[in-house]
Amino acid sequence: MQIQDLPYPDPGVPDARSGPRFLWWLGRNQLGGQLKALAWGLLHFLAVSALPFCVGLAVQSVVDGSGTRLALTGALMVVCGAGIAVGELMLHRTAVTNWITAAARVQQLLARRTALLGSALTRRVAAGEVVAVSTGDVEKIGWFVEGVSRFSAAAVTVVVVCVALVVYQPALGVIVAVGVPVLAVAVLPLLPRATRRADFQREKAGRATELAADTVAGLRVLRGIGGEELFLDRYRRASQEVRRAAVRSARMWSVISAIQVLLPGLLMIAVVWRGVELARDGRIEVGELVTVYSAVMLLTYPLRHFEEIAMAYSFSRPSARRAARVLSLERAIDSGGSRAPEVPGGDLYDPVTGLLAPAGRFTAVVCGDPDAAGLLAERLGGHPSGHGDEGDAEAGPKNTSVVLGGVPLDELPLESARTAVLVQDKDPVLLSGTLRELLDVPASGLVSAEAALSAAQCGDVLDALAQGSLDTRDPMDARVTERGRSLSGGQRQRLALARSLITDPEVLVLDEPTSAVDSHTEARIADGVRSLRTGRTTVVFTSSPLLLDHADRVVLVHEGEVVAVGVHRELVHDEPRYRAVVTRETEEEAAAGTANRTALVAVTADDEAVLDGVLEEIEETA
Repeated sequence: MQIQDLPYPDPGVPDARSGPRFLWWLGRNQLGGQLKALAWGLLHFLAVSALPFCVGLAVQSVVDGSGTRLALTGALMVVCGAGIAVGELMLHRTAVTNWITAAARVQQLLARRTALLGSALTRRVAAGEVVAVSTGDVEKIGWFVEGVSRFSAAAVTVVVVCVALVVYQPALGVIVAVGVPVLAVAVLPLLPRATRRADFQREKAGRATELAADTVAGLRVLRGIGGEELFLDRYRRASQEVRRAAVRSARMWSVISAIQVLLPGLLMIAVVWRGVELARDGRIEVGELVTVYSAVMLLTYPLRHFEEIAMAYSFSRPSARRAARVLSLERAIDSGGSRAPEVPGGDLYDPVTGLLAPAGRFTAVVCGDPDAAGLLAERLGGHPSGHGDEGDAEAGPKNTSVVLGGVPLDELPLESARTAVLVQDKDPVLLSGTLRELLDVPASGLVSAEAALSAAQCGDVLDALAQGSLDTRDPMDARVTERGRSLSGGQRQRLALARSLITDPEVLVLDEPTSAVDSHTEARIADGVRSLRTGRTTVVFTSSPLLLDHADRVVLVHEGEVVAVGVHRELVHDEPRYRAVVTRETEEEAAAGTANRTALVAVTADDEAVLDGVLEEIEETA
């Protein structure tokens, strides 16, 4: 896999049982790139390690006065230099390729998992953690994956050099062969503490990211209530905690780095000390002493990769654990489906609550609990509610599938279920880009963008976009900022509604689609949606009388069950629980209203009795 070939046609199915298993899975799926990096790394490191032998041979050639050997040694040094240059260049290219392709694979996996889980993701994992995984954690995971091959090449080089020194000069080679493993494992006792400090730092950084994301998302509201400084102070404190954790982690890594410098220096002193004694006794040549000294000095270069891989693993392990946690989340339904792909039609029925939305009708659902309404809306679209995702015993009947036209949604392939039922939640997201791109969604082709925008009453939104765009006169080519932040809440709602109307699904489920819209616009939206969705099944979760009055059928859901069905005006008069939700009537007001109606009935009965008495007197007189 090369960088120009990204993204992957299929990133694969990750082993998300744990962080280390996920790292191993990534490395195994890039085996070709790892072997390339290993080969180029061996060329580079072995060429670097061969230089001391060349220097020793050159020194010995000068001592012996052999010009031929000196020329051959010079040619050998040129070959080593070429190997160093080519090996370094290609090692860097392959290592960076491994890094980027590993990061791209993780990002693709995260994007697919996010698309599969939908809104259930943020109920099970904090939004800040998802952001941290898809940004900083991805880089650290890629760092470890590409560092494995360079570390492997360095480890092989160290072993080869130690064996070569033992063969070349046993008296000094044994000292090096014993000392180098000590250098390699000397920092191992410090790694657990360094890893814990790195984990603690990443935890604090993730918390700070969550606070930043929450603060930015709610900045407009915070400014409105004067809570901006309060949340900024919280972020400042979290940021300082991250700084202190980073300093503590850096101190430990500085100790490890110091050990990596100190111990090789001590080994070099020991080798030189012993070598000088052997040279005085005539047991080794000057060239051999120079060779061993140079080899030990250059061994510090590959040994540095032992420290790097330890640091990369310490930082990538918590990152991989978080990524594995997100990637291990599963839906409660089988996204593959047990039925052939089809888009069923007919009545939409939820066996848990008893909610029935007849085909081709406009059904309004009133639910006193907004959270319960949101969960029920997601259930109608085949989205797991989050409470039953874990498959616990308490979830029980919540895992019962919603049925569309006699077909359970969880038996359909995910694409078919999404085509049949579209759910627009109460906080829809607008992606950045032009309005034309925003409305370019999978659709039936029966509803035009103009008709959808008109039904959603987006005329003023188009005017605002056109006025705010200096380089185009066509509102469809005007740019919508990220999440539609330049628009008001009502304008964002209406654009999202228009996008859903263009899709024209068999069943459209809308959760409070006009909560941020004024009453006059809301009435026109109700007329427009009803007209545009004629012959299609539409379910609207709302407590607005303007929308409820346009519904063919109104369903009251109380404590998870359907308790009343009718039309708006009948339910307002006959159902106290419905009236309490729709009119925001308090218990005292309800009691007072009941008393007034009772008194009115009593007065009416008294009047009838008086009238009957007058009529009897008239008849007797006559």
